[in-house]
Amino acid sequence: MAANIESLPSASIKSWCETWTEAKAIETEETTHLRYKRVIERFIGFLGEAKSKRDLSTLQASDIARFRDREAKELSRSTANLSVKVLRVCLGEAVRQGLLTHNQAVRVKFLKSTAESKRRAFTLPEIKRILKACGDDTEWRGLVLFGLYLGQRLGDLAKLTWRAVDLDSGEIAFTARKTGRRIVLPLVQPLADYLAALPVSDDPNAYIFPNSTKHKRTASLSNQFREILVEAGLIEPRNYKTNKKGRDHARKPSEISFHSLRHSAVTMLKAAGVSDFIAREIVGHESAAVSRQYTHLTTDDKRAAMRRLPDVTDT
Repeated sequence: MAANIESLPSASIKSWCETWTEAKAIETEETTHLRYKRVIERFIGFLGEAKSKRDLSTLQASDIARFRDREAKELSRSTANLSVKVLRVCLGEAVRQGLLTHNQAVRVKFLKSTAESKRRAFTLPEIKRILKACGDDTEWRGLVLFGLYLGQRLGDLAKLTWRAVDLDSGEIAFTARKTGRRIVLPLVQPLADYLAALPVSDDPNAYIFPNSTKHKRTASLSNQFREILVEAGLIEPRNYKTNKKGRDHARKPSEISFHSLRHSAVTMLKAAGVSDFIAREIVGHESAAVSRQYTHLTTDDKRAAMRRLPDVTDT
């Protein structure tokens, strides 16, 4: 028999959401925590002062669904779906701690993102234009190469240290911050050549891209990369004079960003005849079709696949 809600510990909607958000400041990356915080702030504001002070057990799926719909109307469908995901995690923790018997957010469906722009991969000529647009900025050239040949996220790459690099075995190993997954990948020749040209630090904790680590938020680096895309002639510059809307207002989604290098890695691997599973395993995509419980790739397996990638530094 299900536990009686009245016998559970008590917390208001607002107090629990804020407590959960504060905990995430310790458990997650700063950018992730800020994203969670904004969603929770918008949700509490949507409920209003009176309703947000009610007991957490009074929260209904209909409340979350109405919030989702407002997010979609005022921001975007992808933002609305992200907000539902955040609330699912938030309320899921409340269930785990015995504050709730059911997670009402799980009952709220995600919206179909039919009208939104989809991220696409860069073509080989576009990647060469991007490298040219980096000019004398050696670090950004390196980040682009690492983004393509490792297929990893900008935030992880920017914080790589020399400890992650083993030039003798030709491998690089680190833990992805978003998933907590240990990544071990071979250093293909363009990356090995790039690292060989850098002054090696005696400190294994020294950053490979020290200038990039000065930016606490990955969003700042993303904006820098956007300027490189503008320089490469791949996107139009933003017109700040005519854009007077706040940071949370819906913006037309761009189909290319640094994350597109991740798509490029998968696309080029598959074009070279590498299986979908191996391509996704290399960049760290979860595959619903194949479980890692039954299939495990060695670094040599990945190396053989990644050697099929084109050398974008070859002019």
